[in-house]
Amino acid sequence: MRVVIVTGASAGIGRATALRLGRPGTTVVLAGRRADELAAVAAEIRTAGGEAVPVPGDLREPAAIEALTAAALGVTGRIDVLVNNAGLGGPATVRLDDAQLTEMVDVNLLAPIRLMRSVLPAMLAAGAGSIVNIGSVAGEVGIGGVYSATKFGLRGITDSVRREVAGTGIGVTLIEPGRVGTEMNARDAHRLPGPEVVVDAIERALRRARRRIVVPWRYRISMLAAAALPGITDRMYAGKAARSR
Repeated sequence: MRVVIVTGASAGIGRATALRLGRPGTTVVLAGRRADELAAVAAEIRTAGGEAVPVPGDLREPAAIEALTAAALGVTGRIDVLVNNAGLGGPATVRLDDAQLTEMVDVNLLAPIRLMRSVLPAMLAAGAGSIVNIGSVAGEVGIGGVYSATKFGLRGITDSVRREVAGTGIGVTLIEPGRVGTEMNARDAHRLPGPEVVVDAIERALRRARRRIVVPWRYRISMLAAAALPGITDRMYAGKAARSR
C-alpha cells in the first residue's frame, strides 16, 4: 500500500492530484483547512477504489505538521510520497500588512520546509521516497511581491534538499506552473490550462525524479529571457505593483 501526502487537497491542483493518485493500492492522506471539502475528496477517492485519510488542519502550526505526519505513518508505517502543494497568493507588492505577509511565508515556505523535515526520517529509513514541491514561475521571475519571495525560497530549499539526500533513494522535484485555471486565477480560469497540466507533471516526477519541471512549457521562454535580459524584464514590469493597487 503506497502512502501519499497531498497538502492543499481540498481544491484546485491539490484536489486534482489527490483524485489522480488515489487509485487502488494507494492511501492518500489529505491535508487542508476545509474539513467538509476534504471529506468530499476522500469520498470520491474511496468510490474510485482508493483509500483516503482526511486530516484537516492549519499547516501554519507545527502541531498540524506533526499530526499529518503521524496520520500518514499510521497507515503502514512508511511515507512514500509528499506533494507540497498548499499555497497562498496575493497582490504583487511588498506593501502587505504584517498578518498577510506572515501567513503567506508560513504557508508557502515554512510549511513545506517543516513537512520535508518531518517525513524525511521515514523515507531515509525506507531508502526510498518522493518529494514534489509545487513552486511557481514567479519563483524564477520576480514579479509577484512576497509571493515571488516565497517561491524563490521554495526553489532554493528544494535544490538544497535534493542535494542533501542524493544517493539515498529519495527523489526531490520542483514543479513550477505558470498561470493555471484554479481558484487563485478564478477570473481567467476559463481561458487557462486546468490543474491537470500540473498533475501530469507530478506523475512524471513520481515515475522519475527530475530537478525541475515547468508547465506549460512556454513559460520556459519568459524564464530564460528574464535570466538573460533582466533589464528588459525590469522595464516590462516597472510600476506594475503600484498600478495594481
